Amino acid sequence: MNRLIRRCARMAAPCLLVSVLSACGPVVPPPPAAPAVSPQQRLAAVQAAAGVEDTELNVQPLRDPQVEDLRAQAARALAAGDVEAAGEALNQALLAVPDDPAVLQERAEVALLQAQYDRAEILARRAFDVGSKVGPLCRRHWATIEQSRLARAQAENAASAQAQVRTCTVPGVTRY
Repeated sequence: MNRLIRRCARMAAPCLLVSVLSACGPVVPPPPAAPAVSPQQRLAAVQAAAGVEDTELNVQPLRDPQVEDLRAQAARALAAGDVEAAGEALNQALLAVPDDPAVLQERAEVALLQAQYDRAEILARRAFDVGSKVGPLCRRHWATIEQSRLARAQAENAASAQAQVRTCTVPGVTRY
């Protein structure tokens, strides 16, 4: 009896292996991964979307000197590579002027650099809601939303944001 069990076990092992392997089917390689995009590249895409500012009307409000100092501090921190300090300076500016579209947009761009993509989209959307619906700042809002969605693998939603970027441009006046 023992000999019979061993003989069956020896014959069953190859049969089991063949049945398992045949159930697997062909091996399909995974699709190639999308190229990684750094937060700095995402910010560069946002800045490029703004375009050349001297080709259209771009009205800027008078600003609080304290807020301007904080914005300048944030710009210096970014230039020095200190993204955290830039974010903190802009957070302080937002405490003083919570609905300033330019400060909201700058903070959204810092959030992109910090890979805080949900926050970047929320800030850019809020900046668009309270700001101008045309011009370079408008394009930066929508480009930030697009980049934050791309970073979160929301390609379809990113395409709709890209379409909005184009609506922010108004034909310029022909000058003679």
